[in-house]
Amino acid sequence: MKRTHLPLNGLRVLDAAARHLSFTRAADELAVTPAAVGQQIRALEDMLGVVLFRRTPKGLELTPETEAGLEALRAGFLQFEEAVRAMQAGQSSLSLTIAAPRDISAKWLQPRLAAYAARVPDLKFSLVPADDALDFTEANLDIALRLADGPGEHEGVAVGDALFVTVEAPGGGLSSRIEWPGCQREDDDAIIRVADAGLAIDAAAAGFGRATVPLLLAQADIAAGRVRAVGDPVAVGQSYWLIAPLPQWRQKKVKALVEALMA
Repeated sequence: MKRTHLPLNGLRVLDAAARHLSFTRAADELAVTPAAVGQQIRALEDMLGVVLFRRTPKGLELTPETEAGLEALRAGFLQFEEAVRAMQAGQSSLSLTIAAPRDISAKWLQPRLAAYAARVPDLKFSLVPADDALDFTEANLDIALRLADGPGEHEGVAVGDALFVTVEAPGGGLSSRIEWPGCQREDDDAIIRVADAGLAIDAAAAGFGRATVPLLLAQADIAAGRVRAVGDPVAVGQSYWLIAPLPQWRQKKVKALVEALMA
């Protein structure tokens, strides 16, 4: 059913003017001029086809038509306020749905989420797989993490530098290159191909050869001595990005999450 267009600004002015029985005091409440209040009331009268106020020697008086509608009008504004509070409750909730590839989730994201949850009681996370065709509306996502050359059509911030590093087992390993989707160079002689960069790091640690992976993913394993870097990191066009459409990006809980992850 098509809804009737409601002149909400005019109705808000009417409510204030009816409570104060003064255009001047209504203007003070609404932070506008008395002339603007009068203009809104006249426009509302023209639209409704009724007189809303009468001027008397004692000041403004409500007409019967105004009195007939005020109770429902004020009840309606209370319902609007409840609706806004309900929508904001979802924004201020501590439940976050995050889409991320398995490798960055395991190697980088989850340890930081655990540290964040330790500082903020009642946090709840839903981690879902990320793919190239992210649908924030259909999946009810708050934010996503993906390897890309920028945020694309969304808002976003780069996580770490756009650097790849080659790693191998601390004692060396096979001479072949480990392949994974997104590796910087394919090798027809690779004896192992894995699903993502995280598994490539694990394969390198097991001695299968050398894997070229995002530095962000490999840093913890390098620091722990599971693998060692071969040569210096190399600049590439892609890095990991935290992204979300503008409405989600503006949410308080998303802003707090991004701040915690980037700290």
